[in-house]
Amino acid sequence: MTITLTAELEARLDALVRSGDFRSVEEAARSLLNERLAEREIERDELEWTKPLVSEGLAALDRGEFISLEEHKARNATRLAALKG
Repeated sequence: MTITLTAELEARLDALVRSGDFRSVEEAARSLLNERLAEREIERDELEWTKPLVSEGLAALDRGEFISLEEHKARNATRLAALKG
């Protein structure tokens, strides 16, 4: 596979090689891609718990169970006023 880097990305990778972090642009690209892919996997796993909640919210929306932003703000203003009493 051949990947063409933008001039900016290539310059950033070159800087990492010059600073001694990597031996080559290829090594830097490979390493950084591996790191980011691992991070994405962790992020995906950490957010797995949200999927049922999102599905539940979308189902409620489909059933028409929602309020407008204006109504939400009005309810919060009423609650805040009651707390300040």
